[in-house]
Amino acid sequence: MKALAAITACALGSSLISPVWAQQYTMKLSAPTVNDMNVEYMKAMKAGIEPRSNGRIKVEVYPANQLGQIPRTVEGVALGTIEMTLVASGFFIGIDPRYLVFDAAGLFDDMDHGNRVFQDPAIRKRLSAFSADKGIEPLIVYSANPNMVLSHKPIRSLADFKGQKIRVPGAAPLHVQPFQAFGTSAVSMPLGEVLPSMQNRTIDGAVAGLTVFPGFKYYDVAKGMTYLPGSYLILVGGVSRAFMKNIGPELEGIVRSVSRDTEKLFFTWLPEDVERAKKTWTTNGGELINLPPADQKRFVDDVNKVTESILAGQPQVKAEYDALRAAAQKHRK
Repeated sequence: MKALAAITACALGSSLISPVWAQQYTMKLSAPTVNDMNVEYMKAMKAGIEPRSNGRIKVEVYPANQLGQIPRTVEGVALGTIEMTLVASGFFIGIDPRYLVFDAAGLFDDMDHGNRVFQDPAIRKRLSAFSADKGIEPLIVYSANPNMVLSHKPIRSLADFKGQKIRVPGAAPLHVQPFQAFGTSAVSMPLGEVLPSMQNRTIDGAVAGLTVFPGFKYYDVAKGMTYLPGSYLILVGGVSRAFMKNIGPELEGIVRSVSRDTEKLFFTWLPEDVERAKKTWTTNGGELINLPPADQKRFVDDVNKVTESILAGQPQVKAEYDALRAAAQKHRK
């Protein structure tokens, strides 16, 4: 009996101290933006992961490029020095060309349509293989905003693109060539460099998601923000594969479960935030501009021509584009 009591006491003692000695992991989450869906996602991840893991995972939130400009954070995730970064999909194309498919115009009818597609189980499975050989998994992919172009000279027609130097969110042909066709000089530039470049007129304008411009008070620099027809900012939350493996199956399951639960915000908080951003923009003297219907159709048609031309020589990428387009048709209301 004494031996049994000793074993029981030892076991109880071990159970009491094991949380103290359990290894703690740090999960750093990075984003280039502030006060938007990225930040809401990061805050929800922290609120969910820390208590569910009993403190074994400490989540640190770093908005507004605190861990470096976008290319550096993508490199950091690939190297395992940053656990997750949430950035425009175009910045992942250099490590896996399949990310190119997200920039095709006309795939989605609206943001909710895009997010229904990204939550399709078959699409999730396909996307999970992206950049696998580079150490990054797209834990989340979502349609974050309508894509807009802000310019010192407001763009009211496709003809207004001519002669302007416009920042685009990536250097891939699909980012650059459609604008070149309209007479624009398209320049790839990290988001953190855009505002000062517009302030000193190094560039004439920039393409970004709608909420970015009011969020960073671009209305103090330019007023005319134009919808890019059929074009949505697709954001990717790239997580370090090494981190997910190192924390073990139990904690990995918690991270994935909390992330999945948080995706409901894409259909609730996010649309409301876009409406808030529109109101902030117009309240501060900004203008929201739609191209004429004929120009809207031409924009989508021209981008699609470029897309088909580029994908013709990339069968692996075209397969992902075809799968995404089929899923878009399936989830179209």
